[in-house]
Amino acid sequence: MKLGFLFITLAIVAANVYVLWHVYHVLPFPTWAKWTIVALMVAALAMLITGLFGAYNRMPLWLASAAYDVSTSWLIVFLYLLISFLLLDIGRLVHLVPKELLHNNVLTTIAITTLITGLLVYGNIHYNNKVREQLQLDTSKQLSKPMRVVMLSDLHLGYHNRKAEWQRWVKMINNENPDLILVAGDIIDGHMRPLLDEDMAADFHQLKAPVVACLGNHEYITGIDDAINFYSKAGITLLRDSTVTLGDLVIVGRDDRFSRKRKPLKHLLEGVDSSKFIILLDHQPYKLEEAQKAGVDFQLSGHTHEGQVWPISLIVHSMYENAWGFCQKGDTRYYVSSGIGIWGGKYRIGTRSEYIVATIQRQN
Repeated sequence: MKLGFLFITLAIVAANVYVLWHVYHVLPFPTWAKWTIVALMVAALAMLITGLFGAYNRMPLWLASAAYDVSTSWLIVFLYLLISFLLLDIGRLVHLVPKELLHNNVLTTIAITTLITGLLVYGNIHYNNKVREQLQLDTSKQLSKPMRVVMLSDLHLGYHNRKAEWQRWVKMINNENPDLILVAGDIIDGHMRPLLDEDMAADFHQLKAPVVACLGNHEYITGIDDAINFYSKAGITLLRDSTVTLGDLVIVGRDDRFSRKRKPLKHLLEGVDSSKFIILLDHQPYKLEEAQKAGVDFQLSGHTHEGQVWPISLIVHSMYENAWGFCQKGDTRYYVSSGIGIWGGKYRIGTRSEYIVATIQRQN
């Protein structure tokens, strides 16, 4: 474990040195300007690292939000700088790219800057345009009436998704006139301070349907006791390895995999009325076959964000049986949401931010 962490740390340091070295050499500016730009990039990285250890909490809220946005946006800029320079270096090694393009070159500087700026603008617009996913869940089980359920995951309310953004989502959810709202974890991004300072819990009470949720890993990162207190203040029914029956639906909520006390799914379903439609909330979509074996009708998960940006999305898809979207195993149906919110910079490149509107009805 320690060796793995050390290897990852060294790889990240090496990648940053590689990118900064190339940035310095490709810029067609005087030396002082080159060093200034490199220093700003290092400052953004330092801001990100210190922010993870609580530096944002010691700043005024507006400054903390700006610092969060700038530092996490640097990760996206860094990713595409790394890809750009790797491609140029490979091209140079196979004699397709003249080495002059990597030294004091106006054309290369303009091309890379334009490409990354364009991706960031597109990614931000795409993030803010939430996708409404329609889902129909027919069942042979008895239902007194069709149920309209809004399903969410990964809100990540915090320094970047603040009160005004959350209020916009509340209006969007209420416009669907749901009978029930389900959240598959990660309501909180990682810091309680912005949620408390802006009293975001009050806005949950503006939702026009009951909210049932399970925990995500970010609630543990935030501090589990503070997170649970927020859920309570917001009027959310928190299912932590527990169940609740709402009319013809049974909602089962698992504790997150982050918890060492997490119970096996089969234990949670002992005594559950299987004649009712059973929905499982499980933040991380691992071992999907467990829900199938346990007789769950539908599982909602999140966590993956589908990688947020390409090509990270390709890596995420290789890590999960189903990294995003609908799938079915036997009689059990699943939806892994890419999330309505996001961690870090507000960019969706090759992925989407979404919410699900599901209609649960009896088959004719």
